[in-house]
Amino acid sequence: MIPELKKTTESKMQKSIEALKLDLAKVRTGRAHTGILDHVMVDYYGSPVPVNQVANVTLIDARTIGVQPWEKPMIAKVEKAIRDSDLGLNPASQGEIIRVPMPPLTEERRKEMIKVIKHEGEGAKVAVRNLRRDANTTLKDALKAKTISEDDERRTQDEVQKLTDKAVVEIDKLLAQKEQELMQI
Repeated sequence: MIPELKKTTESKMQKSIEALKLDLAKVRTGRAHTGILDHVMVDYYGSPVPVNQVANVTLIDARTIGVQPWEKPMIAKVEKAIRDSDLGLNPASQGEIIRVPMPPLTEERRKEMIKVIKHEGEGAKVAVRNLRRDANTTLKDALKAKTISEDDERRTQDEVQKLTDKAVVEIDKLLAQKEQELMQI
């Protein structure tokens, strides 16, 4: 029971960290990355489809994304979808490729983004702490039912606390990296 509890708690904590990584990837910095267009939907013959399913999305340089639709008629539709998205991007087509320059962030916007990522990080920490609480509750219930000893309960609580500390440190590290990325000019 105890190894299984530790294993599930650790895997759930990792899932919380992975979810945070995905959330942080969506936060736009001044640098270009292809993941920013993942949620842009294009009208593909009547049905909404993500951009990366109708075009090659690549990095041209650190501040420019290149989008090359597989079909010529899609160039205008992809360009319109990117322009109409709430990302604040202004694409320009050049022949068969659409160039999407990333506008530089203002100092005020950078600070706003940092507040957003700190909020995301705090949410991830709360999730990890809730997992710790759930594991400790399970241990206390097992102790009351006399399926484990007090020593096992204490030892496992310490191990769960170490897992929690490790996850919180990893979250702090991710936040620090993203904050540094945001503050780069």
